[in-house]
Amino acid sequence: MNDARTPAGRTGGGCPVAHGEGVTRLYGPEAATDPHDIYARLRKEHGPLAPVLLEGDVPAWLVLGYRENRRVLDNPLQFSRDSRIWRDFRDGRVEATSPLMQMVGWRPDCVSQDGEAHRRLRGAVTDNLYAVAGRGIRRHVTHFAHKQIDAFAGTGRADLVADFAEYLPMLVLTRVFGLAEREGRNLAESSKQVIKGGADALVHNERIMGILGELAARKRQEPGSDFTSGLIEHHSGLDEDEIVNHLRLVLITAHTTTSNLLARTLQLVLTDTSWLSGLVSGQLNLSAVVEEVMWNSPPLAVLPGRFATADLELGGCPVKKGDLLVLGLAAGNHDPEVRPDTAVSVHGNASHLAFSAGPHECPGQNIGQAIIETAVDVLLHRLPGLRLAVPPADLTSTASTWESRLDSLPVEFTV
Repeated sequence: MNDARTPAGRTGGGCPVAHGEGVTRLYGPEAATDPHDIYARLRKEHGPLAPVLLEGDVPAWLVLGYRENRRVLDNPLQFSRDSRIWRDFRDGRVEATSPLMQMVGWRPDCVSQDGEAHRRLRGAVTDNLYAVAGRGIRRHVTHFAHKQIDAFAGTGRADLVADFAEYLPMLVLTRVFGLAEREGRNLAESSKQVIKGGADALVHNERIMGILGELAARKRQEPGSDFTSGLIEHHSGLDEDEIVNHLRLVLITAHTTTSNLLARTLQLVLTDTSWLSGLVSGQLNLSAVVEEVMWNSPPLAVLPGRFATADLELGGCPVKKGDLLVLGLAAGNHDPEVRPDTAVSVHGNASHLAFSAGPHECPGQNIGQAIIETAVDVLLHRLPGLRLAVPPADLTSTASTWESRLDSLPVEFTV
């Protein structure tokens, strides 16, 4: 078996040898433009598993194959979510203050654990997400969508990223969590910075934790019919750290993924007139549009992280015990082994990786779908003659390790 730290290249059997000179970085200026080109090149060079470098030049394996992604996601006994077994961290090569730790570091939440501990904590989250969904989530979305649109409806122009998609999910979450609406924009910005990484990630994470700690303390004294109170009162008996960390988990992931997916859904609707005409005429259900986006532009392109619990083989490649693997959800969705022609419609096929899979599959996907469907419906009814204000080719995106976000979506409409 080859050593995982010899110079990058190929073994005789076609497997990449990680992680030396010339290994591709998934962060920085070169990775910020077209991650799909990077994934395609890595697949051509290495196959379904490729050596990469994360922020701080931390080595990891990027899982590119659809089947390999499913194997990792479906087998927590082989690929644990518990980063305390991560060799580079355990051996002191990654500092606790690394921005990367905001995404892959261990926390007392359900995504950091497996087995019975995971089931206990996830049960508290899912029970309360179901309760929230039954308390009029679409009503909250409708309220805040109208409020956002009111700010630009009289101008005939808007940027549907900055003026609508970027903040709407967080405004809904403030209501769901029992937070003041005024906290929404700051929390949205901080959540974006945590996902983006960089030197400010730790500062923004501490800001989020401070706000949520104060919220939890207040809700212990003044409980209500909100997600925070539900976590506090749940029969699983979450302690203070578990409560605040689950608030953080749901806040950051729900907002960043839903805002990104909302922007991408609007992009598809406005750049392909057949989608828009189908929606306006009622011949097309919005869920079909969202499904298309989840295949082609999943809100998280790369999912952190899994850790090999033993020396094993994945995609024909040797992986060492304690290695970090990151899941290429976007790459897996474009794997030519399962999707040889990406131009062929995926309508009715929900086997994409956009919401992860296995025991850690996203429990809030129905709420995200409700936010997007309601927001787009309100927008199309409020803005007659809605159309893209620039050629589709002029739309740009900026990628980080974990996601690719639409920079802007300029539109015009009839006043």
